Amino acid sequence: MAVYSPEQDFLTFTRANEWSIDQQSAFTLSNGTSVEVWDTGVIAFVPEQTTGHDIILSCGIHGNETGPIELCNEFVTDILAGTIVLTTRVLFIFGNPASMNIGERFVQENMNRLFSGAHSQDPGLTNHERVRAKKLEGYVERFYKEAGEGRQRTHYDLHTAIRGSKNEKFAVYPHLKGRPYSTLQLQIMLACGVNTILLSHSPTTTFSYFSCDQFGADAFTVELGKVRPFGQNDMTRFIEVKQTLKALITGGDMALSDYNADDFNLFKVNRAIDKTDDSFQFYFADDVVNFTSFPVGFLLASENDKQYKILEEGEAIVFPNANVANGNRAVLMVVPTELPK
Repeated sequence: MAVYSPEQDFLTFTRANEWSIDQQSAFTLSNGTSVEVWDTGVIAFVPEQTTGHDIILSCGIHGNETGPIELCNEFVTDILAGTIVLTTRVLFIFGNPASMNIGERFVQENMNRLFSGAHSQDPGLTNHERVRAKKLEGYVERFYKEAGEGRQRTHYDLHTAIRGSKNEKFAVYPHLKGRPYSTLQLQIMLACGVNTILLSHSPTTTFSYFSCDQFGADAFTVELGKVRPFGQNDMTRFIEVKQTLKALITGGDMALSDYNADDFNLFKVNRAIDKTDDSFQFYFADDVVNFTSFPVGFLLASENDKQYKILEEGEAIVFPNANVANGNRAVLMVVPTELPK
């Protein structure tokens, strides 16, 4: 019977139960922190004495992005051992265990295109990833609503990118629908070693946008480097993010710098280029990194008789992937920007 017990390594247990567990479990640590395992890869911690802050740290929405998975499992292991004592409610989510086990981005469908109800749109709940995305939405709602309204809500969805980047670590700030950007959140990102921020221009079906839009959470999709297999991550490259997140969940000093716009490379989405046909192809090398810019007029991609070219000075590529399914985004085109006054 797949029931979690605290002496087990949580990631190992999660990977052994790819899509579900037989039953939920609950127990209390010696320091008074209550622990509940709601599903495979979903574990909630509530300390005896808590602040008014509810934090979600998710990882493994893409199974081959192993650095954040290993980082989050270190946190879970240390909390269970009592070497980290929380002051905040924290929910850890390991999103797609089955794709972790095959070392791929996903099994059948990109889970980070399935939130905000996209899982149930045509053709409906037809695969495990769609079902899992719907469940994860429910766990986010449960976690935030169990604590009630009027509390600070945060959700950092941790990833690594398929390609390298001119800026190794960067974050996508979801569309806020007119709400102001938080300079405090940007300071936290900077303390994590993330000084490149991409301001999203519209609603999306990503996990971080779901929490931001539905529950008013301060949310980011955080890219922490390049995809590596399990065991091959240089964890020293995660020191800043680990120290900052540890301070965030334990009430420690995050050592935040005063906000200075000059500390950041800010971009906004200028346009998205979707792939609609199998003839889609890029005209730059596979090792060209994120945030690379090209001269105005440069031919980026083509599809049948349609050509996509650089439209303005400074326009750069992010998340290029010609292998996505038809109908999905093949690349984001971004330009430098500033925070609205």
